[in-house]
Amino acid sequence: MNKKTLFSLFFATLVTSISFAQNRTLPNIQVKTLDGSNFNITQLENNGKPIVISFWATWCKPCKKELNTIAEVYEEWQDETGVKLVAISIDDTRSMSRVAPYVNSSDWDYEIYLDPNSDLKRAMGVSTVPHTFLLNGKNEIIWQHKGYIDGDEMELLEAIRELALEK
Repeated sequence: MNKKTLFSLFFATLVTSISFAQNRTLPNIQVKTLDGSNFNITQLENNGKPIVISFWATWCKPCKKELNTIAEVYEEWQDETGVKLVAISIDDTRSMSRVAPYVNSSDWDYEIYLDPNSDLKRAMGVSTVPHTFLLNGKNEIIWQHKGYIDGDEMELLEAIRELALEK
């Protein structure tokens, strides 16, 4: 294969993966609630307003820092944009028991779900955490971000604001 063909193949793959990441809907996958009930992620609802889905784990310091930072301003974000944040723990069956105590001690006002078998993680192409998705009112993924450094929450807020203005 020559370089031009290889580059074309790489570019086509990149464009396909980017377009796949944008405006796709949530997969039909069951996750667990903190009380152990099943919940189909396609049933997420926020009356046509933005939804943020944040994949995290109890062992992930940047994940906890991001969610704790947002928790400090979450009520303001909700008042301004109507956004709902859903935190999906990827802790496996060995560390899953640490999720509820951590969430309760953190005083998060988020919906929390567990993905102990990583079914949703795989279906959404999450390779590292934190991995944050923004959904529009039709539950289509319109934005995503991997990792967290101080200030990243402002980029998320700007994307939420833009989406809320489209209403």
